[in-house]
Amino acid sequence: MNEFVQSSVMFGVFISLMAYEIGRGIQKKTKKAFCNPLLIGILLVIVFLMIFDIEYVIYFESAKMLGYLLTPATVCLAIPLYEKVQLLKANWKAIIGGIAIGTFVSLFSIFVIGLLLRIEHVQYVTLLPKSITTAIGLGVSEELGGYGTITVACIVITGILGNVCAEWVCKVFKIKSPIAKGIAIGTSAHALGTARALEMGRIEGAMSSLSIVVAGIMTVVLAPLFASFL
Repeated sequence: MNEFVQSSVMFGVFISLMAYEIGRGIQKKTKKAFCNPLLIGILLVIVFLMIFDIEYVIYFESAKMLGYLLTPATVCLAIPLYEKVQLLKANWKAIIGGIAIGTFVSLFSIFVIGLLLRIEHVQYVTLLPKSITTAIGLGVSEELGGYGTITVACIVITGILGNVCAEWVCKVFKIKSPIAKGIAIGTSAHALGTARALEMGRIEGAMSSLSIVVAGIMTVVLAPLFASFL
């Protein structure tokens, strides 16, 4: 089976898309937030690779075309932001302040966890960029000496949790402002959270899209500083 996958350049892409579409179908039928298409897709791909004894490296090589689309897909999130640019200009102080606080809390929480669990430096820096988009977080992790593949896994898990729990958290803490919702979701759960924010509303989606970019830049600047703390 490994030989067949190696000879099929797009085999990994096909399996990944099929798994995701199955996940979408399940979510449409159940209408449950925890039936996230990406989560279901990941689990299905894992099961598939285990059943047919396909090495991950071989699968990754045949699916890496999807990785090339990650950056342009992230850039496309600027469209809803452009549509709400006047809203951004009117509230830019509160927006930038909210994103800055969210980014700092994300990095500081990893620092506290690192102290409590007494993890090694390489593990610590691997976790630091967990709340920013993969396109930026992977580079930050590798630059600091972390494990890139584990960083990607942490980013995906963080995004899925944000996607699933975002609306529920906003209800629990009685967050009603669409601007506040978007900033909170985008800063903590990057693109996957933004997908949920777009479902909640155009303003939420626009603010979440902005938060991805700003939080990513702030993390790039602050992560090396936090990396020196542990």
